[in-house]
Amino acid sequence: MKILVTAAHGNQGRMLLPKLRAAGFDIRAIRATPGKDEELKSLGASEVMVGNAADRGFLAEAVAGVDTIYHVGPTAHPLERDMGFAMVDAARKAGTGHFIYSSAMHAIASKMIQHKLKRDVEEHLLEANINFTVLQPADYMFPPLVQLAFQSGRWEQLYDLNRGQAMVDIGDITDVAVKVASEREAHFGATYQLCAPGNHSGHDIAGAIQRVTGKELEAVWISPDDYFERFYGKGQGEGFRYELALIRAVGLWYTQYVFAGNPNVLTWLLGRSPVTLDEFIAREWKKFQRAQA
Repeated sequence: MKILVTAAHGNQGRMLLPKLRAAGFDIRAIRATPGKDEELKSLGASEVMVGNAADRGFLAEAVAGVDTIYHVGPTAHPLERDMGFAMVDAARKAGTGHFIYSSAMHAIASKMIQHKLKRDVEEHLLEANINFTVLQPADYMFPPLVQLAFQSGRWEQLYDLNRGQAMVDIGDITDVAVKVASEREAHFGATYQLCAPGNHSGHDIAGAIQRVTGKELEAVWISPDDYFERFYGKGQGEGFRYELALIRAVGLWYTQYVFAGNPNVLTWLLGRSPVTLDEFIAREWKKFQRAQA
């Protein structure tokens, strides 16, 4: 079975590739920029293609001969909708047997820019009349943010510290992706919300880090602009303007509303309990301690 994985060097891709290889898939990986071919092959890709995921000519080549597409939109990219539409159209024209789309939980929350784009891609996929499965993961339990908190003694977030958010471990998302790709027909037409137990406020997250590490930790609100500068730098151009607008929209939405989810679907798909926030932090804390030793 041949599968195409987009954004193959991204947060999901680096974890997904070895799992797909272990499950017996022949993997064609695509990414936007050159320079990671050998690393992607070491992770399990048998073939690596580099190109613009909004270029329909490139995508026609990329989807040729594949049975399944796993499409992840690039993080905070202004052409995410164009890329999604082009990939769906390429799959339809090629007669690809299964299109798996990694969207976002509550894509209907269209005041958040990236959610609106993903919602539009979901609609385009539904109207393409091809076999699809949509995965809707909650906010990632993101290792770099937790590692930064270990170092600084501060949990920093860009929205109200009292608002709750559903979260999910990236490892659980990729486990579901392999299951859906392997079982194919059993998941045609399905849309799955993926999140772990609990809707966690900033104070909850800081408390979990304290429980695991045994160290005092402060929860701190930082403005979307400060958050943007911290993680994106001071850039210029259309891409940076888009990313800043996205961060501001996320901060405003999360400050007003609870990003609530339910773990039942993810539990059913995994056949086990999802990774909890405390388990995730404990795993990252062990990595941090090993790195400091």
